[in-house]
Amino acid sequence: MRWSSISSHNSHPPKPVDHASILRETSQRLGFDALGFAPAEIPPGAEHLRHWLSLSYQGEMDWMARNSELRADPRQYDAQAKTIIVAGVSSRQTSPPLRRGRIAAYAQGDDYHESLREKLTQLAQQTLASWGASYRICVDSSPLMEKPIAAMAGLGWQGKNTLLIHTEHGPWLMLGSVLTDLVITPSTPSQDHCGTCTRCLDACPTQAFPQPYVLDARRCLAYLTIEHPGSIPEEFRSLIGDRLFGCDECLDVCPWNRHAQQSRELSFNPIPRPDLTTMLSWDDTRFRKEFRGTPIFRLKRGRWLRNICIVLGNIGTSHDLPALQASCHDADPVVREHAQWAITQIQTREPTPDLPPRT
Repeated sequence: MRWSSISSHNSHPPKPVDHASILRETSQRLGFDALGFAPAEIPPGAEHLRHWLSLSYQGEMDWMARNSELRADPRQYDAQAKTIIVAGVSSRQTSPPLRRGRIAAYAQGDDYHESLREKLTQLAQQTLASWGASYRICVDSSPLMEKPIAAMAGLGWQGKNTLLIHTEHGPWLMLGSVLTDLVITPSTPSQDHCGTCTRCLDACPTQAFPQPYVLDARRCLAYLTIEHPGSIPEEFRSLIGDRLFGCDECLDVCPWNRHAQQSRELSFNPIPRPDLTTMLSWDDTRFRKEFRGTPIFRLKRGRWLRNICIVLGNIGTSHDLPALQASCHDADPVVREHAQWAITQIQTREPTPDLPPRT
């Protein structure tokens, strides 16, 4: 009884769990390059979303206009959420593959949605679940303003090209979030460090920025080669150059790249692909087999072949004409249109009087 009394007198309350430190340590072990915490509330600048949509700058991305109030306020998406854990993985590829046609860095390998979701799930299960907290995983397609929230969480600031810029990883972070009912001390929000620099705006091939920090997606080559569903306006076709999927121009020129390293995420490693004319002959079954599990899969065959035709129109030679002529008989009218445009472009550069007529 006496020893029990002494023990009771000398006992100390348990130390509080440092949730933030444990989450950071776990995230680093899982391969995340950045992690921060934001309160589950409307992020600064959310009011600009309504104005941006009113100008139709979202183009054909109708999903952005749907439920805009839900998109602006995380609490409307998840009423239980108290904290948003924002994580980032760098997608930078410093050695692009040697092939005709460029693909945005994040899309050269496997689908980042899946790899990020898997990492976030592991992070939540190894930490939040063991603490009895509820959580919800969000990657890209969820209605969250991920870049403003990431800035709140201290992962960087939205640059003049509207992308999140991190002081160590530049503009290359792919973002994912975990909404939780656990209260975690917020990170210090990031400050804007763009200063007077306008390299990203000046580098845009289509001048898609009507002003700093505002993107007109309808003119953006990433939008046109990925999101735009049909025929690409002729004014933009030559400006696409050799870009098959996406555009990294405003990322490549950012001065904060001086700190950015090659991505450590193996799923971002480039997957070897055959030449453009070979892919131009693929039917839907072959397309789906080759690109399942990659970002390119979401284009579906028609848009992918449309993009190949445009690239061949810009950089192709007379050797590519037979493949393009075959595509002039494709079942997809958009493919046929762009194949004929490409033939005209090549023949303008390299007249080929002996080319057999189309039948």
